[in-house]
Amino acid sequence: MACVNAQQHILTPEPGSLKIALIVNPILPVPPLNYGGIERIVYMLAAELKKKGHEVVLFANELSEPGVELRPYRENSTYGFGDFFSTNLLTAKIAIQKFDIVHTFGRMSNISLLMFSKIPKIVSYQLHPTVSQVKKAVKLARKNTLYFTACSNFIANQISPFCDVTTIYNGIDLSEYKFTDDADQQAPLVFLGRIQEIKGTGLAIQVARESGRKIIIAGNIPEDEIHQRYYREMVAPFIENDQVRYIGPVNNFQKNELLGSASALLMPVTWDEPFGIVMAEALACGTPVVGFKRGALPEIIEDGVNGYLADSVTEMVDCIGKLPLIKRGNCRATAEKKFNSLLLAGQYEALYYRVTGKV
Repeated sequence: MACVNAQQHILTPEPGSLKIALIVNPILPVPPLNYGGIERIVYMLAAELKKKGHEVVLFANELSEPGVELRPYRENSTYGFGDFFSTNLLTAKIAIQKFDIVHTFGRMSNISLLMFSKIPKIVSYQLHPTVSQVKKAVKLARKNTLYFTACSNFIANQISPFCDVTTIYNGIDLSEYKFTDDADQQAPLVFLGRIQEIKGTGLAIQVARESGRKIIIAGNIPEDEIHQRYYREMVAPFIENDQVRYIGPVNNFQKNELLGSASALLMPVTWDEPFGIVMAEALACGTPVVGFKRGALPEIIEDGVNGYLADSVTEMVDCIGKLPLIKRGNCRATAEKKFNSLLLAGQYEALYYRVTGKV
């Protein structure tokens, strides 16, 4: 099966308008108020596709304000057969409403009935795929109508033996992030993300303490008791006004200011991160990223150029001492070259033309 990195194989389609159905799980509105990486990607994609002259219809949370036609739908917090049935009744109509393509960032099960349709379907993975579901979907779908994208080669490689998959990196609106070229090298380190073990919040604090640096922790604490306990045991005991500060969730403006004034963003993840949009946001601000060599991090961090990769807390502490060697202009250049919303939209558009044959 095909596995393509879109940045190396960008088609240049002839101008032509498509009618595109975009689908995202209706948990959060599009765009999200604070946290919501997938919803933010979908919002940017819809906006850029509209600018290119395409007709975009978004299936999403009823509170969404996407700037394109919205078809709202709901799901219960405990997704069940009723949700599957009602959503498929909604999405199945796409097959008879003259859409050129359907593109889902949500549950693949929500387009189950469309698998029998000749309309091209794209499923975008922003998280780890379930290989068994991919195999089942490929077997179920009409031949040459089902395609996949992944937000990193790390994710794409998990399913490339079984399906047609294209890597399209996530992007950000660069105009929303101010490049800061003169941040103080002794400025605080920053951790920005959900406060939970897999994100490595406690390890970030350990790195700061062992390197003698201040750190600012920003992000939400999930409501589940396992995450609340992690915060109480691994984060809260170290919070103090001087070296370790926790400021809670931040909005886009606060995020921009926080990242731009930091000496580095820490990513001591303890799981295989599929992408990590916050890294692209930091790079856009000119801020180096220091993270563990796991998941997609090696695809985003170029060791010694826009940050450092480490295998342990000890190595990460050593990397903090080498931050003055990183040119912040290199960080911004990476974001401009690889992780911007215009590039993202162009790559998806090229894929649309390829699978619809309308080139």
